[in-house]
Order: sequence, then C-alpha cells, then structure tokens
Amino acid sequence: MALTKRQLIVVGSVGTILLISLVVGVIVGVVAGRRKPTPLTLEQRTSQILANNPLIDGHNDWPWLIRENFQNKINDLDLHNMTQYPVKNSTPSHTDITRLRLGQVGGQFWSIYTSCSHQGKDATVSFMEQIDLMNRLLAKHPDVFQMAKTAEEIRQAFAAKRIASLYGVEGGQAIESSFAVLRLFYQLGVRYMTLTHNCNTPWADQNQVDRVNSTLIKNNGLTDFGQRIVTEMNRLGMLVDLSHVSKETMINVLNVTQSPVIFSHSSAYALCNHTRNVPDDVLELVKKNKGIVMVTFVPSFLVCDPSKPVTIADVAAHINHIRKVAGIDSIGLGGDFDGIQNTPKRLEDVSKFPKLIEYLLAQDNWTDDDIIKLIGGNLLRVLESNEQIAKELQKTVKPAEGLISYNDLQKYNLTECRNLNMYPTVDNSTFL
Repeated sequence: MALTKRQLIVVGSVGTILLISLVVGVIVGVVAGRRKPTPLTLEQRTSQILANNPLIDGHNDWPWLIRENFQNKINDLDLHNMTQYPVKNSTPSHTDITRLRLGQVGGQFWSIYTSCSHQGKDATVSFMEQIDLMNRLLAKHPDVFQMAKTAEEIRQAFAAKRIASLYGVEGGQAIESSFAVLRLFYQLGVRYMTLTHNCNTPWADQNQVDRVNSTLIKNNGLTDFGQRIVTEMNRLGMLVDLSHVSKETMINVLNVTQSPVIFSHSSAYALCNHTRNVPDDVLELVKKNKGIVMVTFVPSFLVCDPSKPVTIADVAAHINHIRKVAGIDSIGLGGDFDGIQNTPKRLEDVSKFPKLIEYLLAQDNWTDDDIIKLIGGNLLRVLESNEQIAKELQKTVKPAEGLISYNDLQKYNLTECRNLNMYPTVDNSTFL
C-alpha cells in the first residue's frame, strides 16, 4: 500500500529522532568512557597497598608484656581484647588480635626478651621461656598467626591471610657467650639477634657507653669473640640487629659482616641525639651494606626535648631523614609497641599503622612502590639476602667452636653461676 505524503513525513520524522538519539547516545557513551575514574582516597589507597603487600613490623614486645603481667599464662587470656586487663605502669596494652587485624599487620617480629638482670644466671632459660610462650600463643590461634622462618614463608602466611610470626632475640646475653646456644636458638626459629640490650655482653658494647661521662666498662666495640659471633650468625642466616649497641660496635659489625644488617627499632641521631639512634655516617655504611633501619615510635628517640609533644609527624620526619641519607631501600618500621609506655599522637597502638602510611602518601613524595619497600619489601630483601649468603657460607665455613676467654667472663663477674669445667686451666673447685 502506498504511503501518503503526510505518512511519509511522519515516518521520516520518527527516523530522524531515532537517529539523533542514537548519535547522542554514542557521544554520551564516548564522553563517559573518557571520563577519569574517581581517585582513591588516602585511606582507600593505603588499604589497597596493605591488602596486597605485607606490613612487617620489626619489633613488638607483646611477649614481654605477657610475661610481666600474666606470668606467661595465656590459657584463659583473651588475646582478642587486651584492653580489658589492667597492666603495670597503668599503660594499656598496644597489641591484641583485634587491633593487629585493624592495623592490617601482615608480619611481625616478636621480641624474645628478658631483662639484663638474668645475664650470667638464667638468661638462656628465661629466653627459652619466651620462645615457649610464643609457640603456645601461635598454636592457640592458628587461624590468625603462622610461624615464618624465611622470606618465602612470610609470603605464604600473608597469602593465607595469617600474620607471619618471626622471632627476634633482643639481647646477646641470651646465648651466654655460647655458639651452641646461638645455633639452638636458630633451630627454634629465631631469625635475628640484637647483639646487646641496655647492658654489655662480654663481647659487645651497648649504646649507653656512648653517653657523656659514662663510667661503664667498655669492650671498645666488638671484641674478637664478638666478630666470631657475627660470622656465625652470617653462616646461619640469622640477621644481625644493631639496635641498642654502641656506635663503635655498629661500625665494627658493618666492617665484619658479610650479610646485610638491620636496626630493628631505632631512629635518626641527626634529629634526636639519643645514643639509641643511628648517626648519619653509620647510615651511609648501612646503605653500602644494603641493610635497613626500622624506624621506631619511641617518643624519647624521636624528640629529645621532653617538653614537646610527639606526633605522627615526628615519626615521618625520621623516616624521611633516613630515606634521604641511606636511600629508599634502607628503611623499614619497628614500632616497639608494648615495649614503651607512651606513644606518638595518632600512633597509639598496632591498629594505627595505616595512619602512618596515609600521612606519608599525603606528602606527595611517596609512591606506592616506595611505601611497599618501607612496610616490608626491604625487610624481605634483607632476609632473602641473608638466606642466600648463608647457603654459600655453609659450603666452606664450618660451625664455630671454642669458648670465650675466661678473663672476658671474669671482667663482667659472669663466672660465679657458671660451671667452668670447659676451661681446663681454671681450678673449678674454687667455684664449687
């Protein structure tokens, strides 16, 4: 049937409208497709980074807090919520499962520590008790924690959405100057040892010897026996931790070690001249060694003026200074939570790690890749390097044997509670 002129006009108009609608739709779709996606907020960006890369903190004293306040009894302890328990010094615990998860902590070096007063008496026993505590804690919550002894095991735990748990012995007094004890600690999972705490060992000086007018006995850094300890740690693949040691000990170790070292919880001496911090000339050596300084949150190490409030900005300042001097590959995080009474503002407990990342990202000189190195990438590299070097050393270097000098023990009054039958030239009956 032929269409009338009027019908043809109507049909043509409809077609035109449809064509225009189609063209407009295509144009709108193209424009919409070209529109940039909404940028992530700092909080979203941080969460995304932490969801895909493990944040590995270098030092947490939760085991020590449990020893001090609960005598290592955890069967009936609610590890999800430690804030409900009163603890010594009226300082709430900084750590529990709930807050570790909120902080998106992917890996943790748990500090295996007891005080210097145990040295020469029951130091090894007390450190073993702390390892046992952590073994039981991990076993109590296998859905949350997974022990890790290598960089690859950290990645495996993170992929399984568990907190990779590593042990760091804080204080060389733990081994009582024994290569055998050092090796046994390694077999039990210890992956770093801080050469001293706030007391000398007979073979290494601690940081307090550097204080003005110090009258402490000195070894003048690392002794010959101390050098053998470092060499044996290299052979084992145990990280050498230089937090707590004197400057001379730092330099001695960096001249001896064949593997990258760590400072598990120290900051920048240039910003706060506390002897627990790392001077710039040592930072240069750390860069050359390819080691790392894991910046701590201890207020008195961040700001030397006790009248000034300490905030997240001060932590960031130390991170940026160490980055400037030693490079992006030489920094990490070592909060020292539960080893301190006060914390910087906005970094009150382990749940606050993301706030630090957000703060750094807001400065615009931090890329996602930089953050990934800071939070754990650098530590993984150092661990892997120690593992690889140890494999090579074990092909040619035999396990260390022999005893520390009797005179070195006597210098620190460490012979009274020690059976000296391994020293054939010493009359042991004198000490019975």
